[in-house]
Amino acid sequence: MLTKRIISSILLLCILVITISIDWLFGLLVTAFTIVGLYEFFTMLENKGINIYKYFGIAMGAIIPLSIVFRFELTRNWELLFIVLALLFLIIMQFRRRENSGVIVDISTTIFGILYISWFLSFLIKIRYLTGGIGLILAVIFITKLGDIGAYFIGSRFGRTPLIPRISPKKTVEGAVGGLIFSILGAFISRPFLNVTHLHIMFMGISLGILAQLGDLSESLMKRDCQVKDSGRILPGMGGALDFIDSLLFTAPAFYFYMSIILK
Repeated sequence: MLTKRIISSILLLCILVITISIDWLFGLLVTAFTIVGLYEFFTMLENKGINIYKYFGIAMGAIIPLSIVFRFELTRNWELLFIVLALLFLIIMQFRRRENSGVIVDISTTIFGILYISWFLSFLIKIRYLTGGIGLILAVIFITKLGDIGAYFIGSRFGRTPLIPRISPKKTVEGAVGGLIFSILGAFISRPFLNVTHLHIMFMGISLGILAQLGDLSESLMKRDCQVKDSGRILPGMGGALDFIDSLLFTAPAFYFYMSIILK
């Protein structure tokens, strides 16, 4: 399992290195993860018995990152306008149903998937378009994923105290602390990309470290509800695409807004 995880990590790193220097190519990479992540998420819910509008949700979710890549903005907050339109179409689609039971759940879970995966992950593309975007992308990914690595290895080696066993039996308090420390170290190592004071670095390391673990726990909670171990099998040793991006779903928006304020 560890060998497969390392190989998958190296392949993902190579893909990142190849795509990050070209903004639109990086945007397409994020879109690809969005599509696969949505497919995995909707498939989990289907297995739970929820009538998801799977391919409609995937199509709508793909348009959000693509609209940012190709600068297609009808309004300043184009993504939110699109989500409102998606909700409107979903409601209209309900008129063809034979039964009223489950309407709210089906609509809500479809919209939630679009917001949770597509909109949140699309902030990576927005970060790439900020001043010094390449360095900023490297920083947020490094801080987030170094925290994941720290939590995994420290938890595996020293973990004794369960964190929230109801959600994830293997996650420990020791692992969570280790992950937070690694995220803070990642923030200080990323300082040349960020060009901010040590106070900002410390704040980002702590806040992004906490958010990364909340993102991981949130996905674990959903998987527990759907009674699956991994969201998919596309990444050997890691699971699915959603298992890989779960921590970034919370850190990317927070990092974008924080850096947008600092860079003004």
